[in-house]
Amino acid sequence: MSEVVIGVGASHTTLMNTRWAEVDHLDRAHAFRDALGRARRAIEGAGADVAVVIGPNHFRGIWLDLMPTFAIGVGDVLAAGEHGTPSGRQPACPDLGRSILDGVVRRGFDPAFSAALQVDHGITHAIQYILPPDLPVVPVLVNCFAPPLPPLARCAAFGAALGAAIGDHGGGLRVAVVASGGLSHQLPFPDWRNPDSDDDRFLVESWTHGRGRWEDYEVRRRSIVTAAAPKLREPFDRRVLALLGGGRLADLIDDLESTGPDLGQGALAERGGNGADEIRNWIAMAAACGWSPAHTLCYSPMPEWLTGMGVAVIDAPACPEETNRP
Repeated sequence: MSEVVIGVGASHTTLMNTRWAEVDHLDRAHAFRDALGRARRAIEGAGADVAVVIGPNHFRGIWLDLMPTFAIGVGDVLAAGEHGTPSGRQPACPDLGRSILDGVVRRGFDPAFSAALQVDHGITHAIQYILPPDLPVVPVLVNCFAPPLPPLARCAAFGAALGAAIGDHGGGLRVAVVASGGLSHQLPFPDWRNPDSDDDRFLVESWTHGRGRWEDYEVRRRSIVTAAAPKLREPFDRRVLALLGGGRLADLIDDLESTGPDLGQGALAERGGNGADEIRNWIAMAAACGWSPAHTLCYSPMPEWLTGMGVAVIDAPACPEETNRP
C-alpha cells in the first residue's frame, strides 16, 4: 500500500520569475518565496518518494482542439519551459500514474490520460519551487479555464478518488499531493464561447490552433496577460486559507454552489476573479488528504504579480475513504 503523507497548496505565477527584481525590496514577496522553501523542506521531512501535482493548464499542453476535464500523466512529463520555468523532460513515475488512472476509473471517473503529457507553469512552478530536486512527479490536470468547468463538488469527489487510488498502489510509496494555483486573481481570459474583443478573439484562436505553433502567438498573448489590472480579493483569500486550516474547505463548496443553478461558477469568479477557478486544485488536494486541517505558511497579496499568493501544508493527512466530507 502507498499513502499520502503530506499535502501542499501553493499559488503560482510566472511573474515571480520575470518580475522578481521589481519586488525584491518587498518583505511580502520574500515571505512568499521563503514559504515555498519551507513547503519543500516539509515534503523532504515527510520522506516523500513521489509527488502528485494537481494543477491547471494555461493552453500550453492542452488546447481547445481537445479539452479534457481531468487528465493524468502516465508516462513522460514534458515541461513547456515558459518564462523561466523548467523545460523539457521531468522526473516521472509512470507506474504510480497508471495505478492512479486505474483507481479513479474504478471509482466512476473517466479522465483523459497521456503517456507524453506537456505541462506548463500550472505544474512546473511546483517542480521549480516546492518539490525537492529530482523528485518524480505524476501530473494531474484540472480544467480551470475552458468552460464548462467541473463543479467544485465534482473536484472534491475526484480528489477523494485520487487519494484512495494512491492507497491502492502496492509499491509502498510515500506520496506528496500538491495543489498549484489560485488564490484570487483575474486573467484576461475570455469565455472561449463568447469572445467580445479583438484580444479575446486572438486568444481563442491561439488556444484553438496553438498546438505546434505557439511561438506565432506568444508575443501578443504575453502582452495581453501582463497588461491586465490586478483583481485581488484579500478577504476571500483569507477565508479560503482559514477554511483549509480548519479542515472545512468543503464549506466553500456548499456556500458557492448555493448561489444559483450554475453550481457556483459565477459566484467564484465574482468573489475571487476567474483565476480563483484554480481553487479546484486545492479542493481536490484537500479531499485527497481526507479534509485534514492545514496550517498556513504565508499569505502575501501581490498586485505586482496580479495574484493573492498563499502557501499551506497538511502534514497529517487522513485516509479519504475513511473521512466523510465535513
